[in-house]
Amino acid sequence: MNKKGVILGVIVVAIVVGIVASYSSAPSETVNLDMGRTHGTISTAMGSPILGDPSAPITIVEFGDYQCEQCYAWFHNTKPAIVQNYIDTGKVNLVFVDLAFLGRDSPKAAQASYCAEDQGMYWEYHNILYNSQESVDSGWANSERLKAFAFSLDLDMTLFESCLDSEKYSKRVQYNIQQARDNGVKGTPGFFIVGPNEQQKIGGAQPFSVFKTILDSMI
Repeated sequence: MNKKGVILGVIVVAIVVGIVASYSSAPSETVNLDMGRTHGTISTAMGSPILGDPSAPITIVEFGDYQCEQCYAWFHNTKPAIVQNYIDTGKVNLVFVDLAFLGRDSPKAAQASYCAEDQGMYWEYHNILYNSQESVDSGWANSERLKAFAFSLDLDMTLFESCLDSEKYSKRVQYNIQQARDNGVKGTPGFFIVGPNEQQKIGGAQPFSVFKTILDSMI
């Protein structure tokens, strides 16, 4: 049902100027980002908040879709060991960048995560999406369910519903999708591991051992 992550080609340098310009002219409350944030040659300015120590020397950039079955597998089978051994110890941080392309509900789910970020709950909402995943476009990530997830996290529902219904973060999600395309990411999950002097790419829901080998070589 889902494509395995494949990363091809040469990484494209730069930020898409037209999209960034559209953000600079938006109301100030819609921009709670570090617009200059890049990891290697990948712009993560519109991606998630950083998970872990922002000053960690290594960053994992994850491209994913909340409806991606292999992303679900990586979230449950590989990510916990990375968090325990590398992120919680300050050696590595992680940024999630949306490649929301698998179904009609994928972009809306990504937008909802940023509506939760407005209330300081991005990662909690991110986690509840990957803990609640069902089949693509089965209704589990439609607007009604996305609002129910926010309610379960005790978010301010007036603010959340206004954010989601207005598609406040639609351009942010589209920017992230374009970043995936610009960097040759064809499927999810896809990863770039960016160290002080090198950058490695990984395609698919690879086991912890694959990440450990690369991370240990960079530390």
